[in-house]
Amino acid sequence: MDLFSLTGKTALVTGGTRGIGLMIARGLLQAGAAKVYVSSRKAEACEQAAKELSAFGEAVPVPADISTEAECLRLAEAVGDGPLHILVNNAGATWGAPLEEFPASAWDKVVDLNLKAPFYLTRALLPALRAAATPDDPARVINIGSIDGIMTPGERYSYTTSKAAVHQLTRVLAKELGPQHITVNAVAPGPFESKMMAATLEAFGDTIAAAVPLRRIGRPDDMAGAAVFLASRAGSFVNGAVIPVDGGLTTL
Repeated sequence: MDLFSLTGKTALVTGGTRGIGLMIARGLLQAGAAKVYVSSRKAEACEQAAKELSAFGEAVPVPADISTEAECLRLAEAVGDGPLHILVNNAGATWGAPLEEFPASAWDKVVDLNLKAPFYLTRALLPALRAAATPDDPARVINIGSIDGIMTPGERYSYTTSKAAVHQLTRVLAKELGPQHITVNAVAPGPFESKMMAATLEAFGDTIAAAVPLRRIGRPDDMAGAAVFLASRAGSFVNGAVIPVDGGLTTL
């Protein structure tokens, strides 16, 4: 359906080599995106992901450690002046430790990647996004937040705080960039199979699934569907939203 088609569009997905980022990159290509840049810290992982995604369309590996502003700028330069129709700020990190033991380094690492990087990268890519933006078909920024930024999990202090801040940053940027025909929205995933969640799901997967009102863990198509909706004509009038994709966990 044309309503959900991404034919001819170019996208960049950070953290696009595994987990939620890879799910989204695959979904964008399957919806017709002409080119998807996939980025993460490790060049080998980027190459492997691009090879896997090539079955669905053109995937371009662009390694970068976007925990620093300099690397965000370098990544933006590598992508070029556009047009860039879709930016997915997905790269992230987590850290868990008891309150009394929670180190300062856990704040620096998590906030630098989860919060600062989406801001720096979106700002650096504004020329490319503006080149793609039209009143009827805005350019799209999709930030990957978390239900941990809505609920109150324990012992992941920097992670949950950074994701709540990503949700607020999404709303602030949506208000500012909307008049430039760039929408900014966030997806707040619940439990999905990913490297970040692997140990938790291995230990408590059945318990977590039982707690979800839909009684299961998220699947790749669930995440791809949300991203394709926001990136396509179907989501072109959605701006400043934080959409939980969590099977209903945030209703509890």
